[in-house]
Amino acid sequence: MLEIIHRLLFATLDAAPALVFAALGAVLSERAGVVAVGMEGMMRTGAFCAAVAALVMPTPLAVGMGMLAGAGLAAVHGFLCIRWRSDQVVSGIALNLVALAGGTFLLETHFGPNGTPPIQQLSTWELPGLSSVPVLGALSGHAAPTYLALVLPLLLQAMLTRTPLGLRLRAVGDKPHAVATLGLSVPALRWGAVLGSGLLAGLGGAVLSTTVLDRFEQHTPAGLGFMALAAMVFGRWTPMGAFLAAAFFAFGNALRIGLASSSPALLDLVPQGVLLALPYVLTLLVLTLQGQRNSTPAALGVPYEQESR
Repeated sequence: MLEIIHRLLFATLDAAPALVFAALGAVLSERAGVVAVGMEGMMRTGAFCAAVAALVMPTPLAVGMGMLAGAGLAAVHGFLCIRWRSDQVVSGIALNLVALAGGTFLLETHFGPNGTPPIQQLSTWELPGLSSVPVLGALSGHAAPTYLALVLPLLLQAMLTRTPLGLRLRAVGDKPHAVATLGLSVPALRWGAVLGSGLLAGLGGAVLSTTVLDRFEQHTPAGLGFMALAAMVFGRWTPMGAFLAAAFFAFGNALRIGLASSSPALLDLVPQGVLLALPYVLTLLVLTLQGQRNSTPAALGVPYEQESR
């Protein structure tokens, strides 16, 4: 029994970071009042650029390139939504479509439809004294992003709730005109949040290419950006809530893998497509249980117009 728990926890910790980073990015953007529908496209862009960069540079630097690529796509979103006051949902959907089509075109043009060549994965860290401990040993043997994903939600939660910057970001998502009366720049605060969300989404995508996989594949990120949005909603737009929801979805993915590997006979009874759909079914179930509880920032999706003050 302990061995099963160990394996599930280890697999969950491997699968969670990409989803956690994207969910935190979505929280950051939407807390500032900018809808984060484009997380899927930012993750895909970050994953592709990190995988390609890792072919010619050390993998840690390639992860940084993936983050910058995600921020670049977020900058387009910010330009459309903050500068030109475009519809934020339409802008996010457009980014997703561009990333899907552009990534597919570049992949098939330069590498073929099966994915990029294998790359060097991020090295794993062994925590002294934990490897031989039952269950807790699952905390050892992961790459650096896994441990960052355990710490970053706490830091972001503290930043949003206990610092002046966090107060301003939350205020700009609820009452931007009140923020403007204090002499603060609403567009600048929103720009910072959107670019930060792009960095986190790009990091999530880069983790997929350099840690979970060892390449970029055609289907990457396979809907994880939308699952990150679901985690944000279920977590009620808080970093710790989003983290716990993302961890739950990652557990669903680990459970799917565990069932398929430990009980091969189950595949004779249950179609493989049903197991593949398990994490997404859990996502829909969680959103259904969320019901009408609403913690949406009051000015979410509303363009800021200074002259309307």
